[in-house]
Amino acid sequence: MLVAVVGLTLLAGLAMPLGAWVASHEHIQTKWLQQELRHGVMAFGGGTLLSALALVLVPEGIKGFNSLSAVALFCSGGIAFMLLDVALEKFKTPASQLAAMLCDFIPESIILGVALATGSEHAYFLVGIIALQNLPEGFNAYRELGMSSNYSAARIIGLFATMALLGPVAGLSGYWFMQDTPVLVNAIMLLASGGILYSVFQDIAPQAKLENHWGPPLGAVLGFSFGILAASI
Repeated sequence: MLVAVVGLTLLAGLAMPLGAWVASHEHIQTKWLQQELRHGVMAFGGGTLLSALALVLVPEGIKGFNSLSAVALFCSGGIAFMLLDVALEKFKTPASQLAAMLCDFIPESIILGVALATGSEHAYFLVGIIALQNLPEGFNAYRELGMSSNYSAARIIGLFATMALLGPVAGLSGYWFMQDTPVLVNAIMLLASGGILYSVFQDIAPQAKLENHWGPPLGAVLGFSFGILAASI
């Protein structure tokens, strides 16, 4: 089982450098198609994140909490992500997408480790969802760093590949230390859910819109659809 935890969290994490690699080769001869692709990928990421919230994180996270406690944890996650955004802006750090990606990936990997330890039916759903959301997040974070720094494509992709190793570390932490603390795991789910929802509307949804183009939002529908399919397997 330890091999499964390491392998699956690493696999999900490697979607980040894969998304960065796709972004480094996104140039398409037809400019309008390139724009459609870019904004469609962003919308797809938002759709997968919303599917994770609606189908697993919130339904599982609220177990063991009353309504007020669940709402307080959910809102606290959103506020925490907002404060992170404010801090990044204050220090002019050109890595808000990167920070948001890590803030999603690490708690989700912890949850995945716990799910594998307890034999949860949602474990493989989480693997797919984490990978599907890391792909467009890696894509967006690459473009953000590429436009605001002098880092080469190889350096950014290598950085993202290194960050993928945080997945097994977080997953093993959940596997070893949190399988007997379901309330703590559910609290992490709710905190992550609030942060993810904040990120969707702060960073992803505004960038997905493209004037006089109507195709990109279908990426969100497609992303959520993948979540439905994964949840039904």
